[in-house]
Amino acid sequence: MAERRASSGKGTLSGNTVTDVADVAIPRGFTTKDFTALRAYVQRIAPAIIARTYYDPDEDPHAATPAAMERYLTGMRDTLVQLALAHGSTALAEHLRASIKQHGQPKLTAVTFRMVTEAAQLAAAAPHADHAIGAWLRPRVARRLKGEGITTLGELVAFCNRRGPSWWRSIPRIGRGRARAIVSWLRKQQAALQLTVDLDVDSAEHDGVPLVADELVEVVPDFASERREGKQPGRLTLGPLERLAVPHALSGAKGENRSTAFCYIQANHDLDAVRAYLNRFRDQPKTLRAYTKVLERFLLWAVVLRGKALSDLRVDDCEAYKDFLKDPDPRFVGERFARHSPRWRPFASSSSATADGKASLSADSQRYAVRALRTAFAWWVDVRYLAGNPWKAVNDPVVVKRASPMKIERALPAALWRKLRVELDARSADQGAVQWRAVRAAILLLGDSGLRREEAANARCDSLKSSIYGTLDRPVWELTVVGKGQRERTVPVSAATLDALRAHWADRRKLFDADIEGDVPRGPLIAPIFIPWTEASKQRHRAGQGLGPIQSNEAGYTADGLNRLICRMLNELVETMDTLDPEDRMRLGQVNAHAFRHTFGTQSVADEVPVDVVQKVLGHASLQTTTIYVQAEKKRMLEEIAGYYQRKTKGAAP
Repeated sequence: MAERRASSGKGTLSGNTVTDVADVAIPRGFTTKDFTALRAYVQRIAPAIIARTYYDPDEDPHAATPAAMERYLTGMRDTLVQLALAHGSTALAEHLRASIKQHGQPKLTAVTFRMVTEAAQLAAAAPHADHAIGAWLRPRVARRLKGEGITTLGELVAFCNRRGPSWWRSIPRIGRGRARAIVSWLRKQQAALQLTVDLDVDSAEHDGVPLVADELVEVVPDFASERREGKQPGRLTLGPLERLAVPHALSGAKGENRSTAFCYIQANHDLDAVRAYLNRFRDQPKTLRAYTKVLERFLLWAVVLRGKALSDLRVDDCEAYKDFLKDPDPRFVGERFARHSPRWRPFASSSSATADGKASLSADSQRYAVRALRTAFAWWVDVRYLAGNPWKAVNDPVVVKRASPMKIERALPAALWRKLRVELDARSADQGAVQWRAVRAAILLLGDSGLRREEAANARCDSLKSSIYGTLDRPVWELTVVGKGQRERTVPVSAATLDALRAHWADRRKLFDADIEGDVPRGPLIAPIFIPWTEASKQRHRAGQGLGPIQSNEAGYTADGLNRLICRMLNELVETMDTLDPEDRMRLGQVNAHAFRHTFGTQSVADEVPVDVVQKVLGHASLQTTTIYVQAEKKRMLEEIAGYYQRKTKGAAP
């Protein structure tokens, strides 16, 4: 049997050979894609369809025509049969010889094909990091990966490790299931590739929590001696507070600053004390997240970089941490990853990060961290866990007071606000435009009622009612929300917002108004129409499934989810709206959910609504905060008049 050439890499097989019983040279190097194509051929799929489905004619010459494809597959079949005759069982060999004698060529069924491929494993090529992805993955998948600049298997592994569990989200039409299949195959080929896929990529999940999150991460001090010898500092082992384990010597069990008096909390070491302090804020999720971030950063710095327990720190250590906040160690900084990921870092890099990976905190953030730590240490002193508070002797970082504490420049001008409303109404008119109706309801609720995004996300239908102060000619609706500082307030709801909410609820197949028996509808005012196919999303939204049109325990958007929805749909408007000029596109492209609250503030003040009324609607604790909108309107008025004067001057006769 003459040696045949088959394909590998970009379509040509390696020239490695094996010898059968007749000392005939047989080529090796078929890929898994080749075996899948041959299985389809055995199942009598047309060669033209196989070529189109499994190969790229530009990279695989044997797939250029149906005849070439058939020649390639029959040659591969014959090669595998020869290997099976040499290395397979006696029964298989006899069956194949009988088939060849009867038909002149081997006739394979699904069962015999599987037996042949198992016996002919020597013909399978081992993948290599330098191999093109098109040699191992289907053309459609390979084309989408190439769109992200991924051309080889090595680059694919590096991309997965760099992006983490959600590596596939930026690639069009590569869903979770397909991504898992790709990574599962990469894991099986790790020895051949000589590359490792990180643990959290495609990690197995149980009840929405990746199993890797169950593993504790023990952090150890970073020895400064290696840096003094000129060695390159290695990557640090860091972990979030919920997975943190600290060596006993640095646990604070025998800390120098531990109080000798009776302790009011059950805390054997510093981690217990930190968790006891954070437990006070279990009903305040935003505060809990902020304080957790501050304390875990400080604890990691103390143990890993300072080599001390939290309860061993003195004033000079606190001063050193204050300097550290100005310029964090690059190894503490990284891209945003889930907290269960090994790539998670205490400080998230941003657009302000420097080229060498460092990220500087703003002066406001530095001051917030120092004050939060001073407050936490004061509490530990009060409950007799610590003997003293070293942060009392540390000054706050210097912060320049801003002229305006709020960034209201993102508020939309009146003309652009009207254009946006008209466009949202037009796009929501189509029967299938459920996402546009959802985003219209959200934007009008924010822009006409001045809500914060958390307030809009948590607003419920049973808190919305017709006001007794309305009339038939001018009905008024009011919504009760719980705002900043857990303060309850009532805001007005416009008729346009009410209509948008009714349409959104109709898409959710829920009754928005009370039924004939007077039952008040319950549920979030704004909720997702389509639930993402992830375990966490299914768990969050499962409670409301199967309930009637009135009673509903369904989950609404999170504040971040609502903001992402609004930003995504606004970006589409920026790209597709015909009525926008370049300045409008630039303005609208910078808008987020909170900008519509500022839009309400500036537009209501411009329309001469009393400032104290605007203050109550917005929920500002101080009237001075609300007057910023008055100043903004005054600034806009002066700028417009200055332009008017300039135009009049240019138009005057010489």
